[in-house]
Amino acid sequence: MNILSIEKSPNWVRMAQIGLGLIILILSIIVLINPIIGSISIIVFLAFLLLFAGVEKIVSGIVLSGKSRFISIGLGIIVIIVSLIALVYPVEASVFVVLLLGIALLVDGISRIIHGIRDKEGRGWSKNFGIGVGALSIIFAIAVLVYPGIGLVLAGILIGIALLITSIQIISAGVTGEQRKPRAI
Repeated sequence: MNILSIEKSPNWVRMAQIGLGLIILILSIIVLINPIIGSISIIVFLAFLLLFAGVEKIVSGIVLSGKSRFISIGLGIIVIIVSLIALVYPVEASVFVVLLLGIALLVDGISRIIHGIRDKEGRGWSKNFGIGVGALSIIFAIAVLVYPGIGLVLAGILIGIALLITSIQIISAGVTGEQRKPRAI
């Protein structure tokens, strides 16, 4: 049987938690003040991940034998090129991603409306709710497609709120020093 026991974290862990929590808190405030920074920073982070993945593909291709090595090297080069473009033009890459998401939202909205209209077995409120959600999706999609900055701002606000909540949790864990560990009985 496991129960949770509460132990105090070492002081250095508590100080690290408070320090890191404060850094995240400051970053969350910056992102909430200028939400586009949050959206662009995610694109830059993803571009770096893709850059490393592209390098790995090239290294794997060099080590492999056979015809697949050239495919691996070629795909790695393409991934590196795309990631470098995103790093050089992060705002444009962010807008491109938002536009792709807007298109996906538009297609989803149309799909929900068609499904709601064609659904012969669904109840009235369920069908109408599905059609309403589809209409709302289309409205939001059109807004994002016409004004991509709206999508960047909304994404940034969500990132800022998530960072703010995370920072509060980390700081509170450092202040209280409580560390919950399962204990076998």
